Amino acid sequence: MTLSYSSSGSVPARTSGARRQSRAGLAFVAAYVILLIAFGILPTGYAVYFAFTDAGGTFTGFGNFITTAQDFRFMDAVGHVALYLLFWLVSLVVFVVSLALLLHRLASGTISKSLRFFFYIPGALAGAASVLVWLFMLDPAVSPVSSLLGMLGFHTFGEVIAPGNLPLLFTVIAFWTGAGGWIVVIYGALNNIPGDVMEAARIDGAGAWQTAWHVQIPMLRKWIVYMVILAFAGGAQLFVEPQLLSLASVGVAGRDYSLNQLTYDFAFQMNNVNGAAAVSVELLVVSVSVAAVFVARSGFFDAD
Repeated sequence: MTLSYSSSGSVPARTSGARRQSRAGLAFVAAYVILLIAFGILPTGYAVYFAFTDAGGTFTGFGNFITTAQDFRFMDAVGHVALYLLFWLVSLVVFVVSLALLLHRLASGTISKSLRFFFYIPGALAGAASVLVWLFMLDPAVSPVSSLLGMLGFHTFGEVIAPGNLPLLFTVIAFWTGAGGWIVVIYGALNNIPGDVMEAARIDGAGAWQTAWHVQIPMLRKWIVYMVILAFAGGAQLFVEPQLLSLASVGVAGRDYSLNQLTYDFAFQMNNVNGAAAVSVELLVVSVSVAAVFVARSGFFDAD
């Protein structure tokens, strides 16, 4: 094989092109690293500093963590977020994977393309805008589905947003907003399953259910783990939904429903930035620990 050379006559053109690609890759990575340091690592370090000091900058050890944990609202907020995460993660895994598999069974027809488009539309709305849409939908006085709400026994907005209903309501809002993007991602992962593997399953007599359970879902394991990790991290930071609902309901839904709301209250209502930082660091540690467990148990970085 004959290699062509660059105009200098000393470096093969192919090698020169590879170097250019390497430099471009480093430029992209460098830009990401700069943003990560500026908006991720430095703020995290700043929060850790506040979490272990008092207002005067004196080291307090775990004092801020103990103080916030003893707040009468803290354990309630932990319970609220834990229950919401349970509903949210279970519904996300079950329905996203199921809908992606169904979408994949429809192949590449017009129906499949239309469904992918409609699934993704809610994700185009910002979180606050999505919550406002649902506030309108959940108020029997103005909702276009007020008759359905009445059939379910809800005749006033206060009945709909009763505290016992909030985990389910927040799950529905989160699913409507975020599930569409994940359906598209899982659908793309299904398209990457080798055709000969699917053909072998058909030859062995596997039906649609057996193929999905024994072939497709196991091969989606890493994508599902990735989805769960990000969904857990996002769900643990529940804030926009209960905060807007608290304002719309004039206190029916408390402003300290979630841990993030509690940090907001510590920082801006009680002027306790150090306590707010302590709760934030706790959320970070829990999210990183859960991610580490999922990565380790699933062999996320193992070569297939």
